[in-house]
Amino acid sequence: MKTATDTLVIGGGLSGLHTAWSLRQRGIEVMLVDARNRLGGRVLSRTAGAPSAARFDLGPTWFWPGQQRMEALVRTLDLDSHVFEQPSAGDAIFEDQQGKIHRGIQGVSMAGSYRVDGGIGTIVDRLASTLPETSLRLGTRATRITPEVDGLRTTVLPAEAGATGGDDTKEEDEDEQVINSARVVIALPPRLAAETIRLSPALADDHRDALGAIPTWMAGHGKVIALYDEPFWRADGLSGDAVSYRGPLGEIHDASPRADKGNPIGTARGTDSPGALFGFLGVPAPARADRADALRKAAIEQLVRLFGPRAETPWEVWLKDWAFDPLTATSRDQTEPHAHAALPSMPALEPLWDGRLLWSGAETAHEGPRNNGYLEGALEASQRTVRHILNAAR
Repeated sequence: MKTATDTLVIGGGLSGLHTAWSLRQRGIEVMLVDARNRLGGRVLSRTAGAPSAARFDLGPTWFWPGQQRMEALVRTLDLDSHVFEQPSAGDAIFEDQQGKIHRGIQGVSMAGSYRVDGGIGTIVDRLASTLPETSLRLGTRATRITPEVDGLRTTVLPAEAGATGGDDTKEEDEDEQVINSARVVIALPPRLAAETIRLSPALADDHRDALGAIPTWMAGHGKVIALYDEPFWRADGLSGDAVSYRGPLGEIHDASPRADKGNPIGTARGTDSPGALFGFLGVPAPARADRADALRKAAIEQLVRLFGPRAETPWEVWLKDWAFDPLTATSRDQTEPHAHAALPSMPALEPLWDGRLLWSGAETAHEGPRNNGYLEGALEASQRTVRHILNAAR
Protein backbone atom coordinates (compact mmCIF):
# COMPACT_ATOMS: atom_id res chain seq x y z
CA MET A 1 0.00 0.00 0.00
CA LYS A 2 1.35 3.41 -0.97
CA THR A 3 0.50 6.84 0.41
CA ALA A 4 1.72 10.22 -0.82
CA THR A 5 2.17 13.56 0.90
CA ASP A 6 4.22 16.71 0.44
CA THR A 7 6.12 16.48 3.74
CA LEU A 8 6.48 13.44 5.98
CA VAL A 9 7.40 14.10 9.61
CA ILE A 10 8.81 11.16 11.57
CA GLY A 11 8.31 11.65 15.30
CA GLY A 12 5.33 13.11 17.15
CA GLY A 13 7.13 14.81 20.01
CA LEU A 14 6.81 18.56 20.48
CA SER A 15 9.24 19.37 17.66
CA GLY A 16 7.67 17.07 15.07
CA LEU A 17 4.13 17.99 16.08
CA HIS A 18 4.93 21.70 15.97
CA THR A 19 6.49 21.23 12.52
CA ALA A 20 3.37 19.49 11.21
CA TRP A 21 1.14 22.16 12.74
CA SER A 22 3.26 25.02 11.33
CA LEU A 23 3.31 23.57 7.82
CA ARG A 24 -0.45 23.04 7.77
CA GLN A 25 -0.90 26.63 8.95
CA ARG A 26 0.90 27.61 5.72
CA GLY A 27 -1.12 25.34 3.48
CA ILE A 28 1.52 22.63 3.03
CA GLU A 29 0.29 19.05 3.03
CA VAL A 30 1.90 17.00 5.79
CA MET A 31 1.71 13.55 7.32
CA LEU A 32 3.13 12.63 10.72
CA VAL A 33 4.05 9.10 11.79
CA ASP A 34 5.02 7.99 15.28
CA ALA A 35 5.75 4.54 16.66
CA ARG A 36 3.82 5.32 19.83
CA ASN A 37 0.04 5.14 20.00
CA ARG A 38 0.03 8.66 21.38
CA LEU A 39 1.57 12.01 20.52
CA GLY A 40 4.06 13.90 22.65
CA GLY A 41 7.19 11.76 22.67
CA ARG A 42 8.97 12.60 25.92
CA VAL A 43 6.03 14.84 26.84
CA LEU A 44 3.82 12.55 28.90
CA SER A 45 1.06 14.02 31.07
CA ARG A 46 -0.82 11.23 32.83
CA THR A 47 -4.31 11.57 34.27
CA ALA A 48 -4.86 10.47 37.84
CA GLY A 49 -7.78 8.30 38.85
CA ALA A 50 -10.25 8.99 41.66
CA PRO A 51 -10.43 11.11 43.73
CA SER A 52 -8.89 13.56 41.23
CA ALA A 53 -8.76 13.87 37.45
CA ALA A 54 -5.71 16.13 37.52
CA ARG A 55 -2.80 15.44 35.13
CA PHE A 56 0.84 15.17 36.10
CA ASP A 57 4.00 15.30 34.02
CA LEU A 58 6.10 12.16 33.79
CA GLY A 59 8.24 13.90 31.19
CA PRO A 60 9.24 17.58 30.99
CA THR A 61 7.50 19.77 33.53
CA TRP A 62 8.82 23.32 33.17
CA PHE A 63 9.76 26.09 30.86
CA TRP A 64 11.36 29.37 31.90
CA PRO A 65 10.87 33.14 31.54
CA GLY A 66 12.80 34.36 28.53
CA GLN A 67 12.18 31.21 26.51
CA GLN A 68 10.43 33.29 23.90
CA ARG A 69 9.31 30.48 21.61
CA MET A 70 7.47 28.69 24.41
CA GLU A 71 5.98 31.93 25.66
CA ALA A 72 4.78 32.80 22.15
CA LEU A 73 3.36 29.32 21.56
CA VAL A 74 1.19 29.29 24.69
CA ARG A 75 -0.15 32.70 23.69
CA THR A 76 -0.85 31.55 20.12
CA LEU A 77 -2.67 28.47 21.42
CA ASP A 78 -4.64 30.64 23.86
CA LEU A 79 -3.07 28.83 26.81
CA ASP A 80 -1.37 31.76 28.49
CA SER A 81 -4.01 31.78 31.23
CA HIS A 82 -3.12 28.13 31.93
CA VAL A 83 0.50 28.99 32.79
CA PHE A 84 1.47 29.30 36.45
CA GLU A 85 4.64 29.51 38.48
CA GLN A 86 6.18 26.49 40.14
CA PRO A 87 5.24 26.43 43.88
CA SER A 88 8.32 27.36 45.87
CA ALA A 89 7.31 28.93 49.20
CA GLY A 90 8.85 27.26 52.23
CA ASP A 91 12.09 25.53 53.19
CA ALA A 92 14.00 23.11 51.01
CA ILE A 93 15.63 19.98 52.44
CA PHE A 94 18.99 18.26 52.04
CA GLU A 95 19.45 14.62 53.05
CA ASP A 96 23.09 13.59 53.46
CA GLN A 97 24.47 10.10 52.86
CA GLN A 98 23.82 9.10 56.46
CA GLY A 99 20.18 10.15 56.22
CA LYS A 100 20.53 13.28 58.34
CA ILE A 101 18.04 15.96 57.31
CA HIS A 102 19.16 19.58 56.84
CA ARG A 103 16.37 22.11 56.49
CA GLY A 104 16.45 25.54 54.86
CA ILE A 105 19.11 24.95 52.22
CA GLN A 106 19.40 27.18 49.18
CA GLY A 107 19.78 26.63 45.44
CA VAL A 108 17.50 23.64 44.84
CA SER A 109 14.18 25.39 44.20
CA MET A 110 12.68 25.71 40.72
CA ALA A 111 11.20 29.07 41.75
CA GLY A 112 10.30 31.24 38.80
CA SER A 113 9.87 28.40 36.35
CA TYR A 114 6.57 27.96 34.56
CA ARG A 115 4.17 25.04 34.49
CA VAL A 116 0.97 24.46 32.53
CA ASP A 117 -2.43 23.53 33.94
CA GLY A 118 -3.03 19.93 32.92
CA GLY A 119 0.66 19.37 32.27
CA ILE A 120 2.81 20.07 29.24
CA GLY A 121 0.57 17.57 27.46
CA THR A 122 -2.01 20.37 27.26
CA ILE A 123 0.20 22.03 24.63
CA VAL A 124 0.48 18.73 22.74
CA ASP A 125 -3.29 18.28 22.86
CA ARG A 126 -3.95 21.77 21.55
CA LEU A 127 -1.52 21.37 18.63
CA ALA A 128 -2.88 17.92 17.78
CA SER A 129 -6.47 19.15 17.79
CA THR A 130 -5.74 21.25 14.69
CA LEU A 131 -4.50 18.27 12.62
CA PRO A 132 -6.95 16.04 10.74
CA GLU A 133 -6.86 12.38 11.76
CA THR A 134 -5.97 11.45 8.19
CA SER A 135 -2.63 13.24 8.60
CA LEU A 136 -1.61 11.19 11.65
CA ARG A 137 -0.29 7.64 11.56
CA LEU A 138 0.27 6.50 15.15
CA GLY A 139 1.60 3.08 16.09
CA THR A 140 3.68 3.29 12.92
CA ARG A 141 7.47 3.26 12.75
CA ALA A 142 9.65 4.31 9.87
CA THR A 143 12.25 1.69 8.98
CA ARG A 144 13.88 2.84 5.74
CA ILE A 145 14.20 6.02 3.67
CA THR A 146 15.36 5.93 0.05
CA PRO A 147 15.73 8.81 -2.43
CA GLU A 148 13.92 8.53 -5.74
CA VAL A 149 13.79 10.74 -8.80
CA ASP A 150 10.80 12.76 -7.62
CA GLY A 151 11.20 12.63 -3.84
CA LEU A 152 11.76 10.19 -1.01
CA ARG A 153 10.35 6.75 -0.40
CA THR A 154 9.78 5.87 3.27
CA THR A 155 8.99 2.34 4.35
CA VAL A 156 6.85 2.02 7.47
CA LEU A 157 5.58 -0.86 9.58
CA PRO A 158 3.10 -1.24 12.42
CA ALA A 159 5.13 -0.54 15.56
CA GLU A 160 4.80 -4.10 16.86
CA ALA A 161 5.78 -5.77 13.56
CA GLY A 162 9.25 -7.03 12.68
CA ALA A 163 12.63 -5.94 13.96
CA THR A 164 13.89 -2.36 14.17
CA GLY A 165 16.52 -0.98 11.90
CA GLY A 166 15.01 -1.45 8.45
CA ASP A 167 17.22 -4.42 7.59
CA ASP A 168 17.79 -4.31 3.84
CA THR A 169 18.83 -7.97 3.77
CA LYS A 170 15.44 -9.41 4.73
CA GLU A 171 12.56 -10.04 2.42
CA GLU A 172 9.79 -7.48 2.29
CA ASP A 173 7.45 -7.70 5.28
CA GLU A 174 3.81 -8.26 4.33
CA ASP A 175 2.84 -5.45 6.75
CA GLU A 176 5.18 -2.99 5.05
CA GLN A 177 3.71 0.18 3.60
CA VAL A 178 5.29 2.98 1.62
CA ILE A 179 4.86 6.75 2.02
CA ASN A 180 6.10 8.85 -0.90
CA SER A 181 6.89 12.48 -0.13
CA ALA A 182 8.78 15.44 -1.50
CA ARG A 183 10.78 15.59 1.73
CA VAL A 184 11.14 13.91 5.12
CA VAL A 185 11.74 15.53 8.51
CA ILE A 186 13.29 13.20 11.09
CA ALA A 187 12.12 14.72 14.38
CA LEU A 188 13.59 12.00 16.60
CA PRO A 189 16.65 12.15 18.82
CA PRO A 190 19.53 11.74 16.32
CA ARG A 191 20.99 8.84 18.29
CA LEU A 192 17.68 6.97 18.19
CA ALA A 193 17.11 7.71 14.51
CA ALA A 194 20.59 6.46 13.61
CA GLU A 195 19.85 3.13 15.29
CA THR A 196 16.29 2.56 14.07
CA ILE A 197 16.00 4.03 10.56
CA ARG A 198 18.08 2.72 7.69
CA LEU A 199 19.02 5.26 5.05
CA SER A 200 19.69 3.84 1.63
CA PRO A 201 22.30 4.74 0.44
CA ALA A 202 23.76 4.35 3.90
CA LEU A 203 25.50 7.09 5.81
CA ALA A 204 29.27 6.94 6.08
CA ASP A 205 30.44 5.36 9.33
CA ASP A 206 31.82 8.63 10.71
CA HIS A 207 28.51 10.39 9.97
CA ARG A 208 26.54 7.67 11.70
CA ASP A 209 28.95 7.78 14.65
CA ALA A 210 28.53 11.54 14.92
CA LEU A 211 24.75 11.18 15.13
CA GLY A 212 25.12 8.47 17.75
CA ALA A 213 27.36 10.71 19.83
CA ILE A 214 24.66 13.39 20.28
CA PRO A 215 23.20 12.82 23.78
CA THR A 216 19.44 12.51 24.17
CA TRP A 217 18.54 14.78 27.07
CA MET A 218 16.78 13.04 29.98
CA ALA A 219 16.63 9.73 28.09
CA GLY A 220 18.47 7.96 30.90
CA HIS A 221 16.32 9.33 33.71
CA GLY A 222 13.54 7.76 35.74
CA LYS A 223 10.81 9.79 37.42
CA VAL A 224 8.60 8.91 40.40
CA ILE A 225 5.39 10.76 41.30
CA ALA A 226 3.49 10.23 44.55
CA LEU A 227 -0.08 11.61 44.75
CA TYR A 228 -1.74 12.74 48.00
CA ASP A 229 -5.05 14.24 49.06
CA GLU A 230 -3.35 17.58 49.62
CA PRO A 231 0.14 19.14 49.68
CA PHE A 232 0.50 18.60 53.44
CA TRP A 233 4.18 19.63 53.51
CA ARG A 234 3.22 23.26 52.92
CA ALA A 235 1.51 23.44 56.31
CA ASP A 236 4.86 22.40 57.81
CA GLY A 237 6.61 25.29 56.06
CA LEU A 238 8.25 23.07 53.45
CA SER A 239 8.44 23.82 49.75
CA GLY A 240 8.56 20.22 48.59
CA ASP A 241 12.06 20.76 47.19
CA ALA A 242 14.75 18.37 48.33
CA VAL A 243 18.14 16.99 47.35
CA SER A 244 19.29 13.64 48.68
CA TYR A 245 22.64 11.85 48.66
CA ARG A 246 20.99 8.78 50.17
CA GLY A 247 18.21 8.22 47.63
CA PRO A 248 16.77 6.52 45.77
CA LEU A 249 15.42 9.92 44.64
CA GLY A 250 18.20 12.40 44.03
CA GLU A 251 16.11 15.51 43.45
CA ILE A 252 12.51 16.15 44.54
CA HIS A 253 10.00 18.92 43.82
CA ASP A 254 6.37 19.84 44.42
CA ALA A 255 4.30 18.52 41.49
CA SER A 256 0.92 19.63 42.84
CA PRO A 257 -1.50 21.03 40.26
CA ARG A 258 -2.53 24.63 40.27
CA ALA A 259 -4.60 25.12 43.39
CA ASP A 260 -6.28 28.47 42.76
CA LYS A 261 -6.22 30.25 39.41
CA GLY A 262 -6.16 33.55 41.23
CA ASN A 263 -3.37 32.44 43.56
CA PRO A 264 -1.39 29.72 41.81
CA ILE A 265 0.95 29.05 44.69
CA GLY A 266 -1.74 28.93 47.37
CA THR A 267 -2.28 25.81 49.44
CA ALA A 268 -4.50 23.22 47.75
CA ARG A 269 -7.35 21.83 49.79
CA GLY A 270 -9.88 19.13 49.06
CA THR A 271 -9.90 16.13 46.77
CA ASP A 272 -10.24 18.31 43.66
CA SER A 273 -6.83 19.90 44.41
CA PRO A 274 -4.48 17.05 45.29
CA GLY A 275 -0.89 17.28 46.31
CA ALA A 276 1.98 15.58 44.53
CA LEU A 277 5.71 15.15 44.95
CA PHE A 278 7.95 14.01 42.16
CA GLY A 279 11.56 12.95 42.16
CA PHE A 280 14.28 11.94 39.71
CA LEU A 281 15.82 8.58 40.49
CA GLY A 282 19.44 8.96 41.54
CA VAL A 283 20.15 5.26 41.03
CA PRO A 284 22.17 4.57 37.83
CA ALA A 285 20.03 3.17 35.04
CA PRO A 286 21.69 -0.29 34.87
CA ALA A 287 20.97 -0.78 38.58
CA ARG A 288 17.29 0.11 38.08
CA ALA A 289 16.48 -2.66 35.61
CA ASP A 290 13.53 -4.83 36.70
CA ARG A 291 13.34 -3.09 40.09
CA ALA A 292 10.29 -0.86 39.62
CA ASP A 293 8.33 -2.18 42.63
CA ALA A 294 11.32 -2.02 44.95
CA LEU A 295 12.14 1.51 43.79
CA ARG A 296 8.58 2.72 44.36
CA LYS A 297 8.66 1.29 47.89
CA ALA A 298 12.07 2.82 48.63
CA ALA A 299 10.95 6.18 47.24
CA ILE A 300 7.97 6.32 49.61
CA GLU A 301 10.20 5.38 52.54
CA GLN A 302 12.45 8.26 51.56
CA LEU A 303 9.55 10.73 51.32
CA VAL A 304 8.53 9.72 54.85
CA ARG A 305 12.07 10.49 56.06
CA LEU A 306 11.96 13.89 54.39
CA PHE A 307 8.35 15.03 54.83
CA GLY A 308 6.98 13.02 57.72
CA PRO A 309 4.47 10.20 58.29
CA ARG A 310 1.74 11.65 56.06
CA ALA A 311 3.95 10.84 53.08
CA GLU A 312 3.50 7.13 53.82
CA THR A 313 0.02 6.85 52.32
CA PRO A 314 -0.14 8.22 48.76
CA TRP A 315 -3.18 7.13 46.82
CA GLU A 316 -1.09 6.52 43.71
CA VAL A 317 2.61 6.11 42.97
CA TRP A 318 3.88 6.19 39.39
CA LEU A 319 7.30 5.40 38.00
CA LYS A 320 8.30 6.15 34.42
CA ASP A 321 11.80 4.97 33.57
CA TRP A 322 12.73 6.58 30.27
CA ALA A 323 16.02 4.69 30.14
CA PHE A 324 14.12 1.50 29.32
CA ASP A 325 11.71 3.04 26.81
CA PRO A 326 12.99 1.88 23.41
CA LEU A 327 11.16 4.70 21.66
CA THR A 328 13.24 7.24 23.61
CA ALA A 329 16.47 5.67 24.78
CA THR A 330 19.23 3.50 23.37
CA SER A 331 21.82 1.50 25.28
CA ARG A 332 24.13 4.54 25.12
CA ASP A 333 21.63 6.48 27.22
CA GLN A 334 22.31 4.28 30.24
CA THR A 335 25.07 6.78 31.04
CA GLU A 336 23.29 10.09 31.31
CA PRO A 337 25.04 13.42 30.56
CA HIS A 338 25.20 15.81 33.51
CA ALA A 339 24.79 18.96 31.43
CA HIS A 340 23.10 20.03 28.23
CA ALA A 341 25.26 19.54 25.15
CA ALA A 342 27.20 22.67 24.23
CA LEU A 343 26.35 22.19 20.55
CA PRO A 344 25.26 19.17 18.57
CA SER A 345 27.47 17.95 15.74
CA MET A 346 26.44 20.48 13.11
CA PRO A 347 27.99 18.81 10.04
CA ALA A 348 26.19 15.58 10.90
CA LEU A 349 22.87 17.43 10.99
CA GLU A 350 23.11 19.12 7.61
CA PRO A 351 20.21 18.34 5.24
CA LEU A 352 20.81 15.36 2.97
CA TRP A 353 19.85 14.43 -0.56
CA ASP A 354 19.52 17.95 -1.99
CA GLY A 355 17.82 19.22 1.14
CA ARG A 356 15.01 16.68 1.03
CA LEU A 357 15.96 14.89 4.27
CA LEU A 358 16.02 17.18 7.33
CA TRP A 359 17.13 16.52 10.91
CA SER A 360 15.02 18.10 13.63
CA GLY A 361 14.13 17.58 17.29
CA ALA A 362 15.21 19.16 20.59
CA GLU A 363 18.74 17.74 20.40
CA THR A 364 19.39 19.51 17.08
CA ALA A 365 18.88 23.01 18.54
CA HIS A 366 21.61 25.31 17.26
CA GLU A 367 21.70 27.56 20.32
CA GLY A 368 23.53 24.98 22.40
CA PRO A 369 22.96 24.64 26.17
CA ARG A 370 20.41 27.47 26.22
CA ASN A 371 17.97 25.27 24.31
CA ASN A 372 19.45 21.85 23.57
CA GLY A 373 17.12 19.16 24.89
CA TYR A 374 14.63 21.66 26.29
CA LEU A 375 11.09 22.26 25.07
CA GLU A 376 12.44 25.56 23.77
CA GLY A 377 15.00 23.62 21.75
CA ALA A 378 12.26 21.49 20.22
CA LEU A 379 10.57 24.66 18.97
CA GLU A 380 13.86 26.17 17.79
CA ALA A 381 14.51 23.07 15.69
CA SER A 382 10.95 23.09 14.34
CA GLN A 383 11.13 26.72 13.31
CA ARG A 384 14.47 26.18 11.58
CA THR A 385 13.05 23.19 9.71
CA VAL A 386 9.90 25.04 8.64
CA ARG A 387 11.98 28.00 7.38
CA HIS A 388 14.08 25.61 5.28
CA ILE A 389 10.98 24.03 3.73
CA LEU A 390 9.34 27.38 2.99
CA ASN A 391 12.53 28.77 1.44
CA ALA A 392 12.92 25.69 -0.74
CA ALA A 393 9.33 26.09 -1.97
CA ARG A 394 9.90 29.65 -3.24
